[in-house]
Amino acid sequence: MAELLNLVVDLADVHAIGEPPVGIEIAPPGPPDERTLAWIDETFGGVWSSEAYAGLNVIARRADAPIGFATVLPQGLTFTWLDGLAREPDVGIFGPFGVAPDERGKGIGRALLGAALGALGERGYGRALIPAVSDEWLERYYSVAVGAKVAERFDRSVLLRTNRRTLVLASGNGSNFQAVADASRNGELPLDIVALFSNNLHALALTRARDAGIPSHVIAWSRGEETREQYDRRLLDAAAAERPDLVLLLGWMHLLSKSFVRAFPEMLNLHPAFLPLDPERDDVVMPDGTQIPAFRGPRAVRDALAASSGWVGATLHRVTPATDRGPVMARKPLRVEPGEDEEALMQRVHGIERDVVQAGIARWLFER
Repeated sequence: MAELLNLVVDLADVHAIGEPPVGIEIAPPGPPDERTLAWIDETFGGVWSSEAYAGLNVIARRADAPIGFATVLPQGLTFTWLDGLAREPDVGIFGPFGVAPDERGKGIGRALLGAALGALGERGYGRALIPAVSDEWLERYYSVAVGAKVAERFDRSVLLRTNRRTLVLASGNGSNFQAVADASRNGELPLDIVALFSNNLHALALTRARDAGIPSHVIAWSRGEETREQYDRRLLDAAAAERPDLVLLLGWMHLLSKSFVRAFPEMLNLHPAFLPLDPERDDVVMPDGTQIPAFRGPRAVRDALAASSGWVGATLHRVTPATDRGPVMARKPLRVEPGEDEEALMQRVHGIERDVVQAGIARWLFER
């Protein structure tokens, strides 16, 4: 579907539309638990957990394990489609909403939908907005289940029509840079990559940039010839000259100065770990309920293996002065295989990083 649809539901017309199957517990709306948030990322692609984190959630569980969820009243989201009807005082936001693939067709979704919309009605809302529906099947589902009607339409191509000047910083292989460059070239991501900077003369990312026709520059720190402050100033001046709308750190192995971070508030960093949504936490709960360290810092995968962690992951997050503690844009967990070494695990991490980067950038674009 080329369009994104905002659907509206008259809550006065919504009644109990389904009971959960035997053995399924439907919890009333409340803040989501960390395990459920991680399960959402493992099951649905890595963007929805931060939306669920921003709202109240009705959770379906089987034997204490999450199998479905519905979010209501998420706060602080800045998606374009929430600028119209969503701001009217009698309208409550519904979604995201999902049921595990192997649990579908059992009535769990209808029970979650009814419970979530009922909760909005109980809180005094007269209408519910189901935003950004992009699937014709889903539009029919909501229409049949709760009488949802199309209220607003958004042309996806119009929302993404402006190419954002993008500067990429990379220190190594550049496989994620390559994926972003390819997605930009084929129109999947409306980015104008104006340059690639590397602090490593031998980075393969430089070759990838040259092959793609993207200007590349080595900006290395000559420790014997300049101070850290002088290098940071030189890097900042070079980046400012590119006038980027977005700075992407894709395997950049140099801690940026606070002045650099302040100069480019629209900056996203890829980190090879499953970071918590709460930036104050130093641990994170995984989809199976285990709790592991957050593994911030430059050697996250190596640190995870040294700690015998059963999980690693990837996160694209906003950059703030606090290292690896910016708001999460997208993230994905990954199980560690028994006996897996660092090289093999890094290859699998790279596989999920590409999806996380593209999902996080798409979210950043939609929030413009």
